[in-house]
Amino acid sequence: MIFQTFNAETQRRRENQTVQSYFRLTSRFFRLLKMILCFDRKTSYVFLCTSASLRLCVAILFCFTFFYTQSALAEEIPVARFATEGLKGWESKSFKGTTEYTIVQEDGKTVLKAHAKAAASGLTKKLTFKPATHRYLKWNWKISTTISQGNEKTKQGDDYAARVYVVFPGRFFWQMRALNYIWANKLPKGGFVPNAFTSNAMLIAVESGPAKAGQWVSEERDILADFRKVFGEDPPEAGAIAIMTDTDNTGAEATAWYGDITLSTNH
Repeated sequence: MIFQTFNAETQRRRENQTVQSYFRLTSRFFRLLKMILCFDRKTSYVFLCTSASLRLCVAILFCFTFFYTQSALAEEIPVARFATEGLKGWESKSFKGTTEYTIVQEDGKTVLKAHAKAAASGLTKKLTFKPATHRYLKWNWKISTTISQGNEKTKQGDDYAARVYVVFPGRFFWQMRALNYIWANKLPKGGFVPNAFTSNAMLIAVESGPAKAGQWVSEERDILADFRKVFGEDPPEAGAIAIMTDTDNTGAEATAWYGDITLSTNH
């Protein structure tokens, strides 16, 4: 609750700063416009110093305002906004069977519910970004429980109630790498190991065990730092974000809920 309140307060401060910056920019615009316009108080006529100069100044100011606004908005990339966009832009990828993904109301908010029974399919959203810039991945999630037969170090136990991927395409398909943020079954929180099927995907335990099952948990990961830590080098350009709840290897059943997902330049 404290973490969620902190995030909400931080977001409000950022929004206020953006609004204040916008009004400062608008104020400067009108001061400059007043300088461009010459007022004859005796005749109450308003005439332009030079119409060509005015048009040029207005055009420059418009472009500056537009790019300034775009820059402010670009501080965050909304990866998932389930309440307003649903699953728009998300593509399904099946590995074995089908995990059921549905937009639902849960605890008073619109979220994505995932339910898997001896199945594994995920959702992927193609999204190109530079981790050096948009380095912070933020989301919240909830699970019903972890998978008792799950084991991060074996192929037979490679199932998770919830996971979020950041995918880094390579020039060739075998060069593709991924950060795989998992709600771990046995791996301690903060630990990381290679995926049992490929060392190109690194499992990072963001949460671990069933202690927080049934609770919404907010997460924030530094993609740049995580990639450097597990792969030992700077990351290339990222190409997608993915979500998956899977139980195909253990044959178990799992349910998870995913809230909105955001990429940000700031904490």
